Amino acid sequence: MKILMISPELAPLAKTGGLGDMVASLSKALAADGHDVRIFIPRYGNIPTGDDWSVHPDPVAVHLTPQHTEFCRVWTAPFGQARVHLLEYNNFFGSGEIYGQRTDHAYRFAFQSLAALDFCLQTDWVPDIVHAHDWTAGLAPVILNTTRRSTALGRAASIFTVHNLQHQGLVTADVLRYLYLPPWLLTADNLECYGGVNMLKGALYHATKITTVSPTYAQEIQTPAYGFGLDPVLRFRAADLVGILNGIDSTEWNPATDSLAPVRFTAKDLSGKAVCKAALQRETGLEVDAATPLFGVVARLYEQKGLDLLAAILPELLGRARMQVVLLGAGEKYLEGRFQWLAKCFPGQLSVRIGYDNALAHRIEAGADFFIMPSRFEPCGLNQLYSMSYGTLPIVRATGGLADSVQPWTSRPAKGTGLFFGDATESALLDAMHRALRLYFDYPADFAQLRQNAMTQDFSWNLSAASYARIYDSALRTRRG
Repeated sequence: MKILMISPELAPLAKTGGLGDMVASLSKALAADGHDVRIFIPRYGNIPTGDDWSVHPDPVAVHLTPQHTEFCRVWTAPFGQARVHLLEYNNFFGSGEIYGQRTDHAYRFAFQSLAALDFCLQTDWVPDIVHAHDWTAGLAPVILNTTRRSTALGRAASIFTVHNLQHQGLVTADVLRYLYLPPWLLTADNLECYGGVNMLKGALYHATKITTVSPTYAQEIQTPAYGFGLDPVLRFRAADLVGILNGIDSTEWNPATDSLAPVRFTAKDLSGKAVCKAALQRETGLEVDAATPLFGVVARLYEQKGLDLLAAILPELLGRARMQVVLLGAGEKYLEGRFQWLAKCFPGQLSVRIGYDNALAHRIEAGADFFIMPSRFEPCGLNQLYSMSYGTLPIVRATGGLADSVQPWTSRPAKGTGLFFGDATESALLDAMHRALRLYFDYPADFAQLRQNAMTQDFSWNLSAASYARIYDSALRTRRG
């Protein structure tokens, strides 16, 4: 199949979170299976174009209205066995930020969706599948069903992936006039939301098929608790909604080949993990002690991630238990300050690094014994997958992709790949942390077996890519009757 990906992010060119990783890995996996995959992202001002890049010889005409056409340039380069196209339009994307505090974000990403589709028409490369990612590409399925329906693109099926339903693209109705979209779209059973436009809602109504990044999250977002006001729409489209668990890039996150870890190790030879643990303790200023359990955290410090729960229970844990914690992340200032203050209160036990450091993230995964993810909701999550690959047992709340990927510990015989807790409360997280300490100190054979269980799981993109290919085939048959 010919597959067009429309995304605001693509790792490593432009990335703020897991969306960029998912688009990159899925595109490479699909292309390796023989599909013709093209990825269309903006050329933000900080993306360089080197020798591998070539610019399309003709300016690309983006037909906004019958009387208004804008012109842009498109750069292209290989991306694995796929190809990536960069949309150069400095009025919207000349600066370096992907999202930022801008007032024109609706027009920026509406322009990207239209430019991607018009580029396909102009170059006579007509996709079978248009795969739009998150709210920024939410208008692509709408355009396919309206102003471009009578073109060659009209036979293309659209897939829309919800990466995080919390972010929906709530904008003014002017964006419809900007793209010359019909006014009848501004109704409650279409794009309308409080008099304006909800870009994600439009995709939910217009996409041929809808996916999200884990089976449990696909069920959760159909409920008022997780639906952020769109659960009625998702229940209406339930027959076309599928949850597919993300995979990970096993070329980047693999303890047997990781060049960012101090040494490499495998499930058959874990001696290198002890070396990584000692190196991480030294690097982060913790006491070097092989017998003390080391807990890792790499996360954005926001309410969604539940790190406020961890901050609340750490004084009791660190004051009474033999344990260490290393945290890497940034986000809400009050949480940053809280963790920094706790690190001063518990030197040698708690190390906090504010910011993001990819190399340190790899070393935390390689060196920690446990990984803490107390998310209030988690569409998929990737760090629990990285952790299990490195024999670092995740402690997770049973929600979204965390519930789908981690198997809870049971003893006699030892089964599982991590530890669960249910409610998003301090007491529930505290209980899970106590169980982790009990596992480490009182059940060393179980701890060793869980490590083996975790490291032998298959989190590659092979299975997930095959699931997407089946969805594409189903969508194409639906679209073409």
